[in-house]
Amino acid sequence: MAGKYKTPTNPFPTSGYYGPRYFCDREKESQQLAQFLQNGQSCLLMGHRRLGKTALIHHVKGLLPADWEFIYLDILSTENEQQLLNSLGASLLQHFSEKDSTGKRVWEFVKSLRPTISFDQLSGIPQVSFQTSQAEKPIIDLLSFLSSWQKPIVIAIDEFQQIHSYPEKNTDAWLRSAIQQLQNVVFLFSGSQQSILSELFSDPSRPFYKSASPLKLEKINKEEYKKFIVNTFAKHGKTMPSDVADQLLDWTKCHTYYVQLLCNRLYQIPTTSYEISDWQTSAQQILNENETFFLHYRTLLSLHQWKLAVAIAKTGRVYGPTSKDFIGKNNLGSSATVFKSLDVLIEKEMIFREFDSEGNTYYEVYDVFFERWIQGTY
Repeated sequence: MAGKYKTPTNPFPTSGYYGPRYFCDREKESQQLAQFLQNGQSCLLMGHRRLGKTALIHHVKGLLPADWEFIYLDILSTENEQQLLNSLGASLLQHFSEKDSTGKRVWEFVKSLRPTISFDQLSGIPQVSFQTSQAEKPIIDLLSFLSSWQKPIVIAIDEFQQIHSYPEKNTDAWLRSAIQQLQNVVFLFSGSQQSILSELFSDPSRPFYKSASPLKLEKINKEEYKKFIVNTFAKHGKTMPSDVADQLLDWTKCHTYYVQLLCNRLYQIPTTSYEISDWQTSAQQILNENETFFLHYRTLLSLHQWKLAVAIAKTGRVYGPTSKDFIGKNNLGSSATVFKSLDVLIEKEMIFREFDSEGNTYYEVYDVFFERWIQGTY
């Protein structure tokens, strides 16, 4: 298994998947997704950005039978059905080698649809561009072609909520209709905009209603993450004291990307044993580096929106953003103004709305580093 993956230059990679050795926990989620897929159930994986959804998808791939095909495409950058078609075609050509008999069949079929095929000059990855005014039929043709195989196929579509913003209004209708006709093909849908995904999959009036088993990705358990961090440093001859790891995880809120980036920076320090001052210095360096971006956020918002973002960041978690106490304490004006600002901040993904374990709604800043910068600046 290990031989299939490259070794990262740093044992705390911040992007990509380098195999189970560099992957923390997620055992329950991995097994659940693999079990669903192996029993013919399509899945919906939801979670906030940078929680490790994409790495989990690739991790699940390793848990499936070796003879299954696993095709991955990220459609975040697509803006219409035409680009969705291009993305699917490119993913197929990237997954299958033209040199073996199976791959040759795929390449020949894709070529029969008459796309323009080119190769990225740096990576060598194939790129596909179809010249068609109607992308629906070629996509259905490609999916039907895959369905004709005897072996099971998983198609993982990351950032699936993107189809909601396509100018074509019935993408989900014909796509769902096509998927229903497929045999031996299951889907793993994934995305970060939970409100849109919930609308697509839980609204009885939408075509994808209850078509996939949902799984919401939460933060990794703090104790599990601490054990992983301490052990990973130890494997590379470095001592990470438990109390230092505790503080690091508290400061990053156990949010995968921010934990990984801070640990990545710590690993670069030429020491064999870490102290509290080490993570604090590294954290401050990261905030200083990002300050220009944080200041830019302010130019994207009105004064009321900015003041609300600052107030939420300073509080950490806000349950009553329109309460008199919160508005008065932070000089936010009227509750109507706060309501409007909340909508804008959520739409811009500056903050998110979530429910705690007791079902109470709260608001929190999306970017942990931005929140920490606010707390240290204002």
